[in-house]
Amino acid sequence: MRPTEILMQEHRVIEQVLNCLEIIAQRGESEGTLDVESANQAIDFFRNFADRCHHGKEEECLFPMLEQKGFSPEQGPTGVMRQEHEAGRRYTNGMTEAVAAVVAGNDQAIGTFASNVRAYILLLREHIQKEDHCLFQMADQALNEQDQQQLLDAFAHVEHDDLGPETHQKYIEIAAELAKRFGVACQASTCCGCGHK
Repeated sequence: MRPTEILMQEHRVIEQVLNCLEIIAQRGESEGTLDVESANQAIDFFRNFADRCHHGKEEECLFPMLEQKGFSPEQGPTGVMRQEHEAGRRYTNGMTEAVAAVVAGNDQAIGTFASNVRAYILLLREHIQKEDHCLFQMADQALNEQDQQQLLDAFAHVEHDDLGPETHQKYIEIAAELAKRFGVACQASTCCGCGHK
C-alpha cells in the first residue's frame, strides 16, 4: 500500500466524523440544546486523529519530502495545504470555546459552535478533494519506491512513537461509535473497525 492510499483511507474516516459533526450542529441549532458529550468527542477526534495523526503525517513526512523534490513550500500545493491545516485549527479552537461557553450556561454559543462547524466542514471537504484528486496524484508521480517506503516508515513512527501505539485505533473506534450513534454511513472500508469490507 502506498502512503497516499493510507492518507486517503484516513480521509474517509475524517469525512465520516464530519458528517456526524454536521448533525450535532444542526440538532443543536434546531433544538436549542447541544449534545456536549458528542461535540467534545468529535472535537477530540479532529484534534488528535485528523490533526495530530493525519496532518502530522503530511506536515512532518510527506510535505517535506515533496519539497525536497522541488515543490515550493510557499507557492506550491504543500504551502496551501499547510495554510488550510492552520485554518482548521482555528475553527476547532472556536468550537472548543463555544462548547465551553454552552457548558457555562450561554445558550447563544450554540450558534457560534454551529458557525465554526459549518466553516470547518466546508474547509475540510474541499481540502480533502484537493489532496485526493491533485496533490496525492502528484506525490505518487514524484516519489520513487524507496521514497514511498521511507514515508511508510515515517508514518509508522508518527502513529506509534509520537502518538502512542493504541491511539490510531482508539480514534478509528470513536469514529465508528459516532457513526453508529448518528446513523452515518461508515465510509472507511478497510480501517474503521466497524466490520464493513
